[in-house]
Amino acid sequence: MSTNEQAGNRPRVALVTGGGRNIGWAIALELGSFGFDVGLLVRPDLVAAEEVAGEVRTLGRRSLAFSGDVRDTSAVATMADRMRSDLGPVTVRVHAAARRKETSFLEMSHDEWREVIDIRRGRSLGMQPGSASRHDRCRLGPDRDDRRTVGANGAAQRAHVVTAKAALVGLTKALALEFAEKSITVNAVSPGMIDTVRSGAEPKHHNERLIPVGRRGRPEEVAATVRFLVSEEAAFIAGQTVNVNGGLLCQ
Repeated sequence: MSTNEQAGNRPRVALVTGGGRNIGWAIALELGSFGFDVGLLVRPDLVAAEEVAGEVRTLGRRSLAFSGDVRDTSAVATMADRMRSDLGPVTVRVHAAARRKETSFLEMSHDEWREVIDIRRGRSLGMQPGSASRHDRCRLGPDRDDRRTVGANGAAQRAHVVTAKAALVGLTKALALEFAEKSITVNAVSPGMIDTVRSGAEPKHHNERLIPVGRRGRPEEVAATVRFLVSEEAAFIAGQTVNVNGGLLCQ
């Protein structure tokens, strides 16, 4: 997520997908406070995204909100063109859009499998220059919500989610190698159990008693990690999955 191309007066512009609530919301505000203008792509709650954009503007930064699906390359391209026109070239991308449904593998429909896989796939498509702007030189972050405890250890009734997350860890490494010579770094931020508002039931594999630090994380703590990775201090960090999980992987 970091590059050294911030010299001069070039605008610092960040794209945050899934930025309408929870961790995406916290990341948008953190980047706004760090001096970035922010574009938000959400599906489907544009009202929530507009509220986040308003909060970013109170920080003295510019912000735009868009409603769209990360799987729709034309929508992503249209949004990127509008951002480049109104805010300037995108220099940071944080992809936070996700679906985390629970379904038994034996009962899982093809459509359920494809929905989860394609949303993660949509993140990688959104990072391709052709789907955004060939003139943008960006910090790239394919997954702020890999949940390494799931991607590494697995979780019952979430085969589609685990598969998608594990693939994104590999994508992070591959893109880091591909873009390194352009001074563009790619990293993943992997939250564990974070205190967020969910539209559905609490996942069955969540158990706070397993967290060594004794509590859930806060969205702001994940956002602070993202902010560090897009800073110049992190310019030598590439291809890494940074776990923000209170020590879950230490057990």
